Amino acid sequence: MDADADADAEALLIRQAMAGDRRAYGELVRRHQGRVRALLRRLCREDAALADDLAQDALVQAWRRLEHFRGEAAFGTWLYRIAYNTFLMHVRRPSVRSTQPLDERWDADDAGPAAESGADLVAQGEVRRALDCLSEPERAVIVHCYYLDLSHREAAFVIGCPLGTLKSHLARALQKLRRRLGEDIPVRI
Repeated sequence: MDADADADAEALLIRQAMAGDRRAYGELVRRHQGRVRALLRRLCREDAALADDLAQDALVQAWRRLEHFRGEAAFGTWLYRIAYNTFLMHVRRPSVRSTQPLDERWDADDAGPAAESGADLVAQGEVRRALDCLSEPERAVIVHCYYLDLSHREAAFVIGCPLGTLKSHLARALQKLRRRLGEDIPVRI
């Protein structure tokens, strides 16, 4: 299916879901849940169970708020914003510690690229440890811009910050990663 036909099909699903069609919403979830889970998994420092719980919460919230989708951003971008806000609400709870240990496991069903060799696994572990040293806003910018491959404008929308602020966070994050990993940041951050 080409990009235009896919966009048209998604627009139809959105209209049907907004009219209350749960099957249409289920198809939208099927199309986007992998990337929503991947976003949350990276924000949750690879805690798959927590990421899955937050993804489920976000997708339920999206169903409840579907009438508020105005189409100003792509549907996936809108979902990412809800997922990111769900994550923020979680970490802002007083009982949640902001620094959880980083899990070094690489889960094959994650939407990220598969490791090709032992050296790739080592590099991925180094990158994850480096990401663990970033502030939450810096980590969020890296996840949105590099893992989800959103444009700076889309990432700023999802995160809910001005474009200039996003670029400042990105510059600081990349500077920290370069110091930690050397000048040659791996292609797959």
